[in-house]
Amino acid sequence: MREIVYMVHTSLDGCVEGPNGEFDWPVMGPELSAYSQELSARAGAFAYGRKVWDMMSAYWPEAESISDHPHDIAFAPVWRETPKVVFSRTLEKADWNTRVFGGDLGEAVAALKAEPGGDLLLMGGAELAAALTARGLIDEYQVFVHPVVLGGGKRPFAEGTARLGLELAQSRMFDDQVVLLRHRRA
Repeated sequence: MREIVYMVHTSLDGCVEGPNGEFDWPVMGPELSAYSQELSARAGAFAYGRKVWDMMSAYWPEAESISDHPHDIAFAPVWRETPKVVFSRTLEKADWNTRVFGGDLGEAVAALKAEPGGDLLLMGGAELAAALTARGLIDEYQVFVHPVVLGGGKRPFAEGTARLGLELAQSRMFDDQVVLLRHRRA
């Protein structure tokens, strides 16, 4: 059975974006970029909520014409080729090999997990991750802590999220500055 792996970049103070929605702070050095590429290559599909989908679909289809960063150049074709799923109550259809699920979240995830193929890689965001966590549907959390304090902003788990016991599966440092904390459900 497929699993859901939540991959999220956070600041040292635990935010996924700054107070004004900024996402210009993650440091994608060569080691972290290579690990991200490995993780993406093992995924059967990328999963997003609507807000992250809007950000990703506005950038990655044309990333090579926007950026010359080696990570962006390497990841753009992977993003375009990999199947994607978007969970949204408002989006009806999406391009780039993407399926949209707007019904019951638990039923949609159960159906996706039962399909053959690699794991579902949930990238970033907060609302969808919180909803999936509340339902016990995320199997693994990969939290990348970056060397920045944002002083507020959205956090990957909503206030009021029920206590969740996890087991540390791995910790690792990338590029002498970003720390991965990889946890699995206990």
